[in-house]
Amino acid sequence: MFSRRDFLQWAAVTASVTGFSSGLTKAAAQQKLTQDDLLKFDSKGQVTLLHITDVHGQLKPLYFRPPSENFGVGAFEGIPPHLVGEDFLNHFGINKGSPLSYAHTMVDYVNMAKTYGRLGGLDRTATLVKAIRGERGDNKVLMLDGGDTWQGSYTSLKTNGQDMVDCFKLLKPDAMVGHWEFTFGADRVKEIIEQMDYPFLASNIVDNDFEEPVFESTKMFDKGGVRVAVIGQAMPYTPISNPRWMFPEWSFGIRQETLQENVNKARDEGAQVVVLLSHNGFDVDQKLATVVSGIDVILAAHTHDAIPRAITVGKTILLSSGSHGKYLGRIDLDVKGGKVVDFSSSLIPVFSDVIDRDPEMAAKIDEVRAPYEQECQRVIGKSEGLLYRRGNFNGTWDDLICQGLIEERDAEISLSPGFRWGTTLLPGQDITIDDLYTQTSMTYPSVYRLEMSGKQIHDILEDVCDNLFNKDPFYQQGGDMVRVGGMSYTIEPKKEIGYRITNMTSIKSGKPIEATQNYVVAGWASVNEGTTGPAIYDLMEKYITRIGVVPPLENDRIKVVGM
Repeated sequence: MFSRRDFLQWAAVTASVTGFSSGLTKAAAQQKLTQDDLLKFDSKGQVTLLHITDVHGQLKPLYFRPPSENFGVGAFEGIPPHLVGEDFLNHFGINKGSPLSYAHTMVDYVNMAKTYGRLGGLDRTATLVKAIRGERGDNKVLMLDGGDTWQGSYTSLKTNGQDMVDCFKLLKPDAMVGHWEFTFGADRVKEIIEQMDYPFLASNIVDNDFEEPVFESTKMFDKGGVRVAVIGQAMPYTPISNPRWMFPEWSFGIRQETLQENVNKARDEGAQVVVLLSHNGFDVDQKLATVVSGIDVILAAHTHDAIPRAITVGKTILLSSGSHGKYLGRIDLDVKGGKVVDFSSSLIPVFSDVIDRDPEMAAKIDEVRAPYEQECQRVIGKSEGLLYRRGNFNGTWDDLICQGLIEERDAEISLSPGFRWGTTLLPGQDITIDDLYTQTSMTYPSVYRLEMSGKQIHDILEDVCDNLFNKDPFYQQGGDMVRVGGMSYTIEPKKEIGYRITNMTSIKSGKPIEATQNYVVAGWASVNEGTTGPAIYDLMEKYITRIGVVPPLENDRIKVVGM
């Protein structure tokens, strides 16, 4: 657990970004917060781990509203990362209205966004990475990419991830893992890996024929006189949450026995520190730390959780470094006698207005975006309200997509996947092609239109709900609840599968959704091969252009009980 001494050290280091009072003007906030403040750290030991994850194709600074709901169940209810808003601030000792309050919560989000500006931008991240390498020395620093890097923007879609690969090379990662990378298809994944001068690690992927490893599982490094093993873990449920037909010869899974074997092998080969570079999801990793021995650090990803300092589960240190380039995770390790005896940790918010642009990375970003910049900046509409995605049950971007699906496909009900990627627009901002593609950029974008019975709709909601709220995290696949349009329902996350979803009601008729009645349903991102229909980004461009101005969206159609 986090001791009082550790907390006092952390508080001293982060006082400059936790203690500002609210009510600052943007200029005053930027003057008060500095790049040096963000880089303050209680350095220690011989090894520094830097972690960036779930960037989802975002090269430039952005707004990203943290979730208003992030419910945990079972042993994970009410503990990090399942805290939001003021509960999150109180747990981590962060002042309301401070930079960290804005970076980590939705509290007074619009005003805080106007005060502190955008976060992220790979050129700003590069500045931080170079500064830390300069302070610690290259021989002590491991830079690790947690995956979900290549997908999620207009330019990443048009270049098949090449824009992200070219820019990330300048960060000089030491290793990476993957998830959405696989949606470019097996051939493209292998093609990109051949270009990289760092390994793509995946202890848990084997071929279907002989169950032989497809990728390297482990990479050994010597840092600060310490032998460090980095083991990779790809998203275990990739063939379920994404189309299996895109990588049909590969088998995934948690494979905890294989992981234990690889940990043991690394120890036998002299590893003094074992790091799991994971794309399991934070709750999965918390459980994994209790069933696999010998892991010193787990760098978590996939669920986009951001916690300002690492937690410990038994002897294992866990840090989840958020998403979209908003943060850079750092852990320093003090190793004595072949064991980790102490550590310091921080999640550095990448405030783009106060961090210098790294010239080399800035030039590369401009270069890879240049052929597409004019189209990316093309305005297709304006938003009067806040457009965001994150939340366990709905987001206003998803509400807009569900509305567009119903109107453009003449449907009664719409279904939109509960992706956690996608940036935020503040009230009054223009909606550009770039903005639209941060919500819809993917390689299986077809919008289907078909008839489903009320029972089939109920079964879909129950199945997705169990993926999110199963008490055993090894059965959770990440993501949020499927978004719905044209209907309302009640959800009780703590119940068992089959009993969580009730009171399904048609918005148009006000009548219950009947199990035996058929309804016209529009949706997108089907994992089934051969799905036909217009691409979601083309459909939504048409819809947003037609309505012009998106009014503030309010969704009170989902009632959550028992939490």
